[in-house]
Amino acid sequence: MPLPLIALFIAAFAFGTTEFVIAGVLPQVAAGLQVSIPSAGYLVSAYALGIAIGGPLLTILTAKASRTRLLIVLAVIFTLGQVACAVAPDFTSMLFFRIFVAVAHGVFFGVAMVVATGLVPEHQRGRAVAIVLAGLTVSNIIGVPAGAAIGNAFGWRATFWAMFALGIVATIAMIALLPRTNGAAAPAAGFLREVRVLGRQQVWTSVIVMLMLMIGQFVPYTFITPLLQEVTGLDAALVPWVLLLNGVGATLGVFIGGRLADWKLMPSLMALLALQSGVMAAMYLAAPYPWPMVAVVTLWGCVNFAIGTPIQTRILGWTADAPNLASSLIPSGFNVGIALASSIGAMLLNAGYGYRSLPVLGIGAMAVALVVAATSYAMERRSGARPPQTSPA
Repeated sequence: MPLPLIALFIAAFAFGTTEFVIAGVLPQVAAGLQVSIPSAGYLVSAYALGIAIGGPLLTILTAKASRTRLLIVLAVIFTLGQVACAVAPDFTSMLFFRIFVAVAHGVFFGVAMVVATGLVPEHQRGRAVAIVLAGLTVSNIIGVPAGAAIGNAFGWRATFWAMFALGIVATIAMIALLPRTNGAAAPAAGFLREVRVLGRQQVWTSVIVMLMLMIGQFVPYTFITPLLQEVTGLDAALVPWVLLLNGVGATLGVFIGGRLADWKLMPSLMALLALQSGVMAAMYLAAPYPWPMVAVVTLWGCVNFAIGTPIQTRILGWTADAPNLASSLIPSGFNVGIALASSIGAMLLNAGYGYRSLPVLGIGAMAVALVVAATSYAMERRSGARPPQTSPA
């Protein structure tokens, strides 16, 4: 494994932990900031919107910057943002600080994916994407459960102080391991060309599939702690262990997805979407029963991240000749879906629907994603189109 991929993995772990750990301490954050749990869920929405909107905008503004320097600056912003969250006096300031970190998050993953795929041969793109994504999934195995455990033991503010320490480690890794010679982000492409590649049907249909995938996952995941406590009947101390199993499943899934993306990308993607629809149905049925629910939550994480790798590999492959803006839309697309999902979940709860109802929406979302993916693949096969050549890293 190239050493720069290790640095990208560590930083992805840090960003993933701070994004997802909020779900593990959501009740404590809500109590500490004196808001309801559904209202606290908007901290997830705000973070996602910061990635989705701020990420592409800042990517455009930093298009001529050295990728190495930019990634290090983003790690520093992450680290300072954790201090701000740890000392946030009220809900409004916490919301602002989360958005501040989220913008850096959006730029980081866009740039990191381009750098990662440029470090390996074309036929190993899926595996390079999987390594960066593994930082997100391992954050669910180690970072999120550890952050939730720290929050339960010492209060939710201690969770963000732990994120600050993690940010220092990530920054040091970036400085030590990223290549010094990495230049500006694809300077020859030009902004208009960056925009034009977004019109390729393989790109915008993949973004739609992203949105559906995130709605299917994050409508229930945003409220996974109260779901497991109030519907499944698990003790609060057991929730971090369930989140750990979800992360184990996700990590297995991301590498399975990477292998499948390098093998038969679109057939694999469509099969996984169909499987995930069944998993969401199983979650609804298993919700009142602890052991079946734990098994389903683990499988849910595996299939979800197995789907994510081929989607991102497809976008990167079809925008290789103008990757900067398109790559920033990968985290953007995922997080528009997260923002919609957490907001939809909050609205459902405020409308009187119970936590158990949340996975039901995912069944339909996966069906829509499958139809879009199948239609896109059929169009691609009929046209005989081929992905463009990889641009220099």
